[in-house]
Amino acid sequence: MKKIVSLILALALVLGCTAALAENKKLDTLTFQFVPSKDADVIITGTKNLPELVQAEMAKLGYDIGKVEISVGTSYEATGEAMSAGTIDVGWLPGGTYAIYSQNQEVAVILTATRAGLSNDSENPADWNGVANKTLPTDKQVTFYRSLIYAAPTEKGKALAAKVNAGEKLTWDELNDCTWAVGNTSSSAGYIYPTMWLMNNYDGKKISDLSSVVNLGYADAFAQAAAEQVDIICCYADGRRDYEAPWNLPTDQKDETGKQGMGREGAIWDELNVIGVTPGIYNDTVAITTAKPEINNPEFINALQTALINIINTEEGQAIFSVYSHTGYAIAQDSDYDAARQALSVVK
Repeated sequence: MKKIVSLILALALVLGCTAALAENKKLDTLTFQFVPSKDADVIITGTKNLPELVQAEMAKLGYDIGKVEISVGTSYEATGEAMSAGTIDVGWLPGGTYAIYSQNQEVAVILTATRAGLSNDSENPADWNGVANKTLPTDKQVTFYRSLIYAAPTEKGKALAAKVNAGEKLTWDELNDCTWAVGNTSSSAGYIYPTMWLMNNYDGKKISDLSSVVNLGYADAFAQAAAEQVDIICCYADGRRDYEAPWNLPTDQKDETGKQGMGREGAIWDELNVIGVTPGIYNDTVAITTAKPEINNPEFINALQTALINIINTEEGQAIFSVYSHTGYAIAQDSDYDAARQALSVVK
């Protein structure tokens, strides 16, 4: 009996020492970067509590993170380049941007965002216009979204909207006579899918064939539309929801999220009319750099996937990621974005 007790005590000692040795892995800094599809100030403010939540979740999963740094890229491409170089560890990349920077396996997708679907998913642009057709969120989770082509309340924009709302088809000459505000060339909603819409409807014509094009972020595009400085803008389908309040605020005021007032009197649903609807775009990614072995390994990836899914499933996490309209995350694989690569090849 004494021998058995001794063996048990010895085994307990060994197990205790083993547990003591199995400490969390240490990582001094984990860098996150978001692309500027929303105002940088809005993103930074909205995600300010994310670092401590990530640190807490990762600690439970075997990783002690000394510091989590959050930044916003100056452009979609800037974030992709930084991840390729290994200076940013984790990036929230749109599908089109991911398709570019994953071609040489410089970044790898780990999660796909899910989001609440919209009350409208019609392919007929007229169905999106007017306060009666105001776009509302639903409880249905979807893995895609659409880009819309909007006519601003300029003289030319109003003429386009009137034709579309009357069920008439726009001509290339009418579109080419307008000033377009589009996103960066890797932006799915701001450039790639609107280009595909033009190609499909106007004999292969592209954004690059238009006479007057300016590249603007979404906030500037809406502001320029409100100021009647551009005739057409391209944006994701729930863009008018994001800018509904500032559209009518005085220009010297900001809404609660920090967006600058645009000074319009009419409702955005009446003044900013949809004139084109693109096919569905696969949702944004959470991707990692492949340049750093301490990040690009199965154990760390699994922990980060679990941590972010756990966070977004909390009330605080929902509030944080609402800045991107993300309401959930699902495990992703690279092949999910084959269609985005095909879209890029078409655009090229």
